[in-house]
Amino acid sequence: MIEALHYDFMQNALIAGVLVSLACGVIGSLVVVNRMVFISGGIAHSAYGGIGLAFLLGIPPLLGAGLFSLFIALIIGVLTLTSKYRSDSIIGALWAAGMAFGIICIDLSPGYSVDLMSYLFGSILAVPHADLWFALTLDMVIILGVIILYKDFLALSYDAEYAALRGVKVRLLYFILLSISALTVVMTIRVVGLILVIALLTIPTYIAETFSRSLGGMMVYSFIASALFTFSGLWISYAFNITSGASIIMVATVVFFIFFGVNKVKEKRGKTAL
Repeated sequence: MIEALHYDFMQNALIAGVLVSLACGVIGSLVVVNRMVFISGGIAHSAYGGIGLAFLLGIPPLLGAGLFSLFIALIIGVLTLTSKYRSDSIIGALWAAGMAFGIICIDLSPGYSVDLMSYLFGSILAVPHADLWFALTLDMVIILGVIILYKDFLALSYDAEYAALRGVKVRLLYFILLSISALTVVMTIRVVGLILVIALLTIPTYIAETFSRSLGGMMVYSFIASALFTFSGLWISYAFNITSGASIIMVATVVFFIFFGVNKVKEKRGKTAL
């Protein structure tokens, strides 16, 4: 693995892993504590519609995915706030429609030659410098936004009704969180693909939750866990010549089940002791 660090593509991959891990650590924590995992999944899979539209219009795929994801996030935000009873059905419909729309757009693209696997399962080893700048900019926006709105996000995460009574603009904060989640999803597509993006948003956060006593601590530990999974997955991918995105998620999944099993054993011992 050491010799691989001499290659530009591996250096870019490691930088991308750190930048994406930072975004996933912060936003993933907010997504999990606000019970928005299914919503994020809907946005992630709907992003495929933006990728397909981008190829049809001849614009950069990540630009199309970003704009389309923001559009879908706003629709989901409006519909979930006004139709909470069937919000899961609405998200599921948008999830399927977004992917179907993307496939149709790609089919209609004249003379296209698209490596669909790179968008479905990631291509961190092919991350260009432009994507690194996009990721760095988004990380700066996320960190600055969370620092400024941390108390409001904390109130929203633990009791939205109480936050509203305190004067927190809950609806606006909800839309901000959805929008940042959408952009984080688009950034993560390059690393693990839209099929696996939810795993990188949620698994490190679950593990971090066992070590942290605050939302801020959860974000920090989640970032560290995500970065470790990314580096380990890259090493395994390089050593065995397998898909990097899938390797990263498999490492995260194995660690997840180890922590899950350990926590279950502790719970049983605690009940036995009582």
